[in-house]
Amino acid sequence: MKLVSYKFKGKPGTYRIGCVVDGKVIDLQESYHAYLISMGEKDAIHLIDSLLPADPSTFFSMGTVVVERARKACNYITKQGHNEVLFGPEEVSFSTPNPAPSKVICVGKNYAEHAAEMQSDIPEFPVLFAKFNNALIGPEDDIKKSMFTEKLDYEVELIVMIGKEASHVSKEDALNHIAGYTIGNDISARDLQKRTAQWLQGKTLDRSTPIGPWVVTPDEIGNPHNLSIRSYVNGEERQSSNTNKLIFDIPFLIEFISSLITLKPGDIIMTGTPNGVGFAMNPPQFLKDGDVVTLEIENVGKLENQVKERD
Repeated sequence: MKLVSYKFKGKPGTYRIGCVVDGKVIDLQESYHAYLISMGEKDAIHLIDSLLPADPSTFFSMGTVVVERARKACNYITKQGHNEVLFGPEEVSFSTPNPAPSKVICVGKNYAEHAAEMQSDIPEFPVLFAKFNNALIGPEDDIKKSMFTEKLDYEVELIVMIGKEASHVSKEDALNHIAGYTIGNDISARDLQKRTAQWLQGKTLDRSTPIGPWVVTPDEIGNPHNLSIRSYVNGEERQSSNTNKLIFDIPFLIEFISSLITLKPGDIIMTGTPNGVGFAMNPPQFLKDGDVVTLEIENVGKLENQVKERD
């Protein structure tokens, strides 16, 4: 199941949670309402906002329980057909799937070849830093280039979205705490990132981090540690690798992070980027106004955004 945050083009209103089937968006709250009626659950209809909220951030904060309700709703509409809750791509626009996670935790230097191109040693422990919600944008938004950087760089990353609260979770149980996977671009202002020992100022600029286009549930991903991962700038391939090259795999990351920080449903872990970033090219190639950055991860999809100078 592909979970999206959508709203109608050209109309006022907030984003709603939906799923994508055969290129069309299904409104999940309306679909669950129809499903409950079909099951004779008339009393439950009055609780629809608490059972399956329309707001994407609230939806993801409820974790895997509400994801399973969404699956029932999506399957019901797919089989029965209710055109009033089905919308074509020309009718809707997408935002980042979860615009307000409680935490965005990023992992640096998690591919050996990327660590090498950045002239860094292989880390003994995961290198963690944070982003904040101010940085997050969706699949149809422009990457805003701050006037304070001349060295804006791209980083394709597989993103894990947490589905169950995780505190001191073991590696063996870690995958059971995942709601799904998506794509992220860890846009990095290298000049700001490297002017101090702390990376934060170069990593969480306003409206700089695209995430999307949807969250894919684990049943559609297969093995998350055997996915091709690529980036392109203006159609030129820059990064090409596989998630089997992660230094610290996803179960280890969840075990490690949850031993330090309680992970909540809807929290995001950006798992690191492979080699091929612009900073490491000879000569370095940084993003400029008008550049189009395209990211692709096998079984997840494609995320494409244009760079725009900030007004």
